[in-house]
Amino acid sequence: MMVNNTIEIRWHGRGGQGAKTASLLLADVAFSTGKYVQGFPEYGPERMGAPITAYNRISDKEIRVHSNIYEPQFVVVVDETLLESVDVTKGLKKDGAIIVNTSKSKDEISKYLKGYEGRLYTVDARSVSERALGKYFPNSPMLASIVKVANIMPLDTFLNEMETSFKHKFASKPEVIDGNMKALKIALEEVE
Repeated sequence: MMVNNTIEIRWHGRGGQGAKTASLLLADVAFSTGKYVQGFPEYGPERMGAPITAYNRISDKEIRVHSNIYEPQFVVVVDETLLESVDVTKGLKKDGAIIVNTSKSKDEISKYLKGYEGRLYTVDARSVSERALGKYFPNSPMLASIVKVANIMPLDTFLNEMETSFKHKFASKPEVIDGNMKALKIALEEVE
């Protein structure tokens, strides 16, 4: 729900794919640019591979709502296999968008979206992360994709803030910093 210029995002992923981490990173980065933020997971069975949901609220004004997000403007699907078992479009506003991590075409994906009429974006986060990091970590490409699609902040600001965050978190692993920055940049170019 867009109240007081608040962006609401729901993330769908599986345990271990980094959806929760991406939502928390997004909250950190938006906060560092002066926004009011919330980033939180919805806990269910906490095990590798189990479906998980995470949320973000980002606003220019203080956020007084403290509930799950039932009518998001944006949905990020980190694992396309969830399209068959989870109603990822539930409550999704028609003037919003859904971003799916997939190598499939939009036509192939749209049949799983229960007639959703809003915008659909795709990015092949597996390909992006394997090229940038040599491993499958979909959260950085999906994070970059939602920042671009939802126009959360200027992209150069996002990249600068992420680099600062990565340098803090991975001070002893410069290759991780470089790989994640490369994944962010590729995803910003390839989300469509």
